[in-house]
Parts: sequence; C-alpha cells; structure tokens
Amino acid sequence: METKKILIEDREHIEDALLIEAAQILREGGLVAFPTETVYGLGGNALDEKASEKIYAAKGRPSDNPLIAHVSCIEEVEPLVSRIPEAGRRLMEAYWPGPLTLIFPKSKQVPYATTGGLETVAIRMPSDPVAQRLIALAGVPVAAPSANTSGRPSPTTAQHVWDDLAGRIDMIIDGGPVGIGLESTIIDVSGPVPTVLRPGAVTMEMLEDTLGKVAIDPAILGPMAEGERPKAPGMKYKHYAPKADLTLVEPSGTQTDAMTAEVRRLALEAGKAGRRVGIICTDESRQCYADVAGALIRSIGSRREPSSVAHNLYRVLREFDDLEADCIFSESFPQDHLGQAIMNRLSKAAAYHIVRV
Repeated sequence: METKKILIEDREHIEDALLIEAAQILREGGLVAFPTETVYGLGGNALDEKASEKIYAAKGRPSDNPLIAHVSCIEEVEPLVSRIPEAGRRLMEAYWPGPLTLIFPKSKQVPYATTGGLETVAIRMPSDPVAQRLIALAGVPVAAPSANTSGRPSPTTAQHVWDDLAGRIDMIIDGGPVGIGLESTIIDVSGPVPTVLRPGAVTMEMLEDTLGKVAIDPAILGPMAEGERPKAPGMKYKHYAPKADLTLVEPSGTQTDAMTAEVRRLALEAGKAGRRVGIICTDESRQCYADVAGALIRSIGSRREPSSVAHNLYRVLREFDDLEADCIFSESFPQDHLGQAIMNRLSKAAAYHIVRV
C-alpha cells in the first residue's frame, strides 16, 4: 500500500480542501493518521467493523484492547451511548474539547470490534483544530488509537508515524509536533463511582475538584492480572516501550541525590560490561552524569516544569531506539498532578522494572 502524506502548514487556518480526501478515506473504511493535542492518532470509521479490524492489523494491536471514538462536537455523542451519566455530563462541560476520554455504556450502533468486545464505549472530543475539522468533514465518529506499532512509544510527530506505519495505512496528515505529548486521561463514568483508568493531562486533582470522589483502577499502579480484560487502551499490554531494556530508579523520599547516584552507578556498571547505555535525566541533573564515559545522556526536560517532561518523553524514548541503546536508566518523578501520568507511562515502558533507593 502506498501511504500518502499531507502537510498542514497553518493549523489555526485550515483549508477544507486539504482534508477532503482524508475525510473521504475515513468514510469509505480507510485509515488516516492525524495530529491531536495529545499524540498522533490512527483514524478509522468507529462504526465500521472492518475499519476497526484494519486499525488492529496495521498496529499489530490485540483485538481485546478497546479503541477510542473521537467526535467533533457533543451532539455526536448521544447516538453512540445508551445513556450519559451525570458525572459524564459534568466532565464534558468542564474539559471538552480536550485531553479527556470518557467511558459510557455503549449503544447498539457501536460495533464490538471497536469496543474490544465490551458493553462500554470510550469517547473523546479533541481540541486540536486539525483533528476537529477532519472528524467533522468525515461525518462519522473516528476510532483513533495512537498511530504507532503496538507497544512502541506513541508518536508525537508525523515522522514517528511514518517510521512505524508507512505502507500500512492510506494517509498521514502532518500537522507538526503535538502539544501535550501524552495520551488522554481516561475515566470510566459507566458505573456508580467514576474511575480513572489512565492518567493524563486532566489530572486526578482536577477530576476531584470537578466530581468529588474519584476512584483509581489498580492497573494504573501495577500490571493487570493474567486473563483480565482491559477496560481501556494502555491498561493490559506492554506499552510505550523502547527497544532497549528500561530501568526506573525511584527515590524513597523527595531527595534526588540518592536517585542520581544510583542511575550513575548502574550506567557505569553496564558500560563496563560493554553495553551501549542511555540515561534519561533532567535539565537540573544532567551534569551528574558528565563522567559516565560513552553514555547517551538525554534530558527529558525540567523537573520544575512537568509539562516539558511529558512533551519530550516519547521523543526521547524513540531517540534511544535510533541510537541503538542496549539499556536505559531513567530518573523518576513525583507521582502527583501531571507526574502521575508521566510515571504511569515510564513504569509501563519499563515493564515495572523499578529500582528503589
């Protein structure tokens, strides 16, 4: 398959003519990758079973891993759900359009191929202007998981999509680098207590301010039990992972000195064993590793600005793939506010290989 590439130079003033072909591809059951404010998504008609099957095939994604249906306005939600709980309405009013996915009881209109066999459907309304206009022009809800090979770090540029999926999908819309860099928060509002299934830029603290009581699914804190069905993307399977073995080093308290010393020790030890070593650090700690000879040292951003860490995470993980690192040692981050999402992604990328000091 030949993959066509479309460039959007001005995301704030989009000409419909640039997106008409992409919208038609989606209506007819094809696949189009496009930017959102979180990561690039791989879009297909959420109401077309065959289109959903194509998404799973292109990504190499397990078919029990649910897809998220993207809409361009709130009016497009009602046909997809059997009911909208009050918690869902409040969250839609507070955070849509934006990086929040809500899980509702599904209507009969949504095929099980899109929901991973579940009786619920995940829905999001992105704020990115390219995504919004494309969905509106397509006239169908667009199922759009991250546009990468399943398990790899999610794509934050069109080039990342091309590296993974060129020749497997119909089109890639290049809208430049994304803003946030981490996937949306997912919260299940289909049950009695709203439950966070994946942390993101809409943080736990923000959700509690809006709703009051909010639960956290155990899969956020550790691996899922064998045989358990995932309720949302990113819960069950190894995700966001570089090719190299990734180890997280986590301090027991707020002091980072012991953490940086352990990262340095592990990196020196691996280097002496002949391994090509990568180190994920921050702007503040980079100098701590200056004497680790031969190490590939990459700052992920400033510890004082978690948004910079989130924005750079997947880019840095993919860079280590390009540099053919054998092993990577990464600093950890506080698990509050946006840090919860950052650590969720790093923990899954490391397959929960965490050294605590």
